[in-house]
Amino acid sequence: MKKPSLLLYLHGFNSSPLSHKAQVMVSYCKEYRSDIHVVVPKLPPYPHESAQYLTALIEQYKSDYQIGLVGSSLGGYLSTWLSEQYGFKAVLVNPAVKPYELLADYLGKQVNPYSQEEYVLEEKHMIELLGLRVDQIQSPNSLWLLQQEGDEVLDYREALEKYIGCKQTIEKSGDHSFVDFERYPEQIIQFLNL
Repeated sequence: MKKPSLLLYLHGFNSSPLSHKAQVMVSYCKEYRSDIHVVVPKLPPYPHESAQYLTALIEQYKSDYQIGLVGSSLGGYLSTWLSEQYGFKAVLVNPAVKPYELLADYLGKQVNPYSQEEYVLEEKHMIELLGLRVDQIQSPNSLWLLQQEGDEVLDYREALEKYIGCKQTIEKSGDHSFVDFERYPEQIIQFLNL
């Protein structure tokens, strides 16, 4: 008998469970797939804490649920790491490929625009991010890259190269928020076999 389904959505840097794409997935499942248990955790601001938190969360659910991942930006980076650790399928939306380089420009005091939480990003956190890097994708069939070329934050070509061999949907224009994400929830659920 198939286990019940759990969708784990991971938001990006300085984002929150209230982000638009997270809410699109929550609303879609509530309306069309109420059998899916949707979990959108508020991730800690620091990579090591996020990794520990997510590992504990998955250990809590993995024996009772079939888990699928959706990750946006930094959440895509973390989803790639979790997919490699546990073998889950994951959909990566404009994922960060080298956040340890990108976020080096953001060292210092940060304020999360959703929660107003203040924290300090330090060099050691870039090292923590580096520690979660997946050098070689072991199961390309488990990953689906959703990428818009107009992403103003990340170089989309890095993702195309990183996720070569994976399912890829590349759209011209768009931006880092992934314009018109509302088109994809049903296909995402199907890909994740939830």
